[in-house]
This record gives sequence, structure tokens and C-alpha cells, in this order.
Amino acid sequence: MKRSIILLSFYLFGLVGVHSSFAQSSGYDLKHYNLKRGLAIQGYDPVAYFTDNKAIEGSDKISHIAAGVTYYFSSAKNRQLFIANPEKYEPEYGGYCAYAMADGDKVRIDPETFKIIDGKLYLFYNFRFTNTLKSWNKDQVNLLPKANTEWSKIVSGG
Repeated sequence: MKRSIILLSFYLFGLVGVHSSFAQSSGYDLKHYNLKRGLAIQGYDPVAYFTDNKAIEGSDKISHIAAGVTYYFSSAKNRQLFIANPEKYEPEYGGYCAYAMADGDKVRIDPETFKIIDGKLYLFYNFRFTNTLKSWNKDQVNLLPKANTEWSKIVSGG
């Protein structure tokens, strides 16, 4: 009983601190993350999207685990930047395709197809002659708020 009260207290405290961007560090259940064996962004360096403006594969020798999610980095410097501020670098929507999220769908991504919007990383599906970033760019003003709403429903269980 005492343990249940303590766990409930931690849970409630965590709800107060939930970040509104819905990034991965927000403490959502791991089932909401686009992971393969616990690895985020298929092993690509989340910091490189911001510092180099391109997708760069990370190394399993330079890694960090945040909230149960493993990230690989291309340099020790990028790893340190991430550790200092994971919310800044984690992809939105748990790493799922932003375009598909506007319909509430969790769809895999091509880690080399991305866009930085207002300092946040958005990833997109780009396979079999379908590049959803192109469609996103045509209607981002409408799709972004829809995707935010749908992601909120997913993580809240609604």
C-alpha cells in the first residue's frame, strides 16, 4: 500500500512536469516511441539534425539512454549536447512520421527525411516513391496543429 502511494505521488508529480511539445522525454510509455530494440531514429544522431542540418548515423560506441530510449551519436560533443538538453533534440511524435500523425497514424520514417520547425525535429516517411515531406510542405500550416492534436490523443489514451 505504501509503495502504491509513493508510485502514485511520482506519477502525479510527473504529470505536472509534462512538457507540451510531446517530445520523447515527456515520459510517455515506450509503446508510443518509434523504436527498434529500444533504439531511436534507427541509430541516427538526433543532435546532428540541428548542428549539421543533415542526418548523420550515430555510433553504438557513443550512446546515451534517456527515459529507456537509446540514442546513438556521431561525436562525444553531440552526446554531451543531448545530455544537457534532451528535449531540444528528441524528435516529435515519438519519432513517427509527422505527416501521418495528422491522421493519428503511427508510421515508420526515413531518418534522412526531416524538417526542423520552430526548433523541433520532425521526421517523415519516404519509401516506395512516396515522400510525405513534400505533401507536408504543401499544407504544413494545417497539418501541424492536426498532428499535435492527434499525438496528444495517442499519448493520453483518448
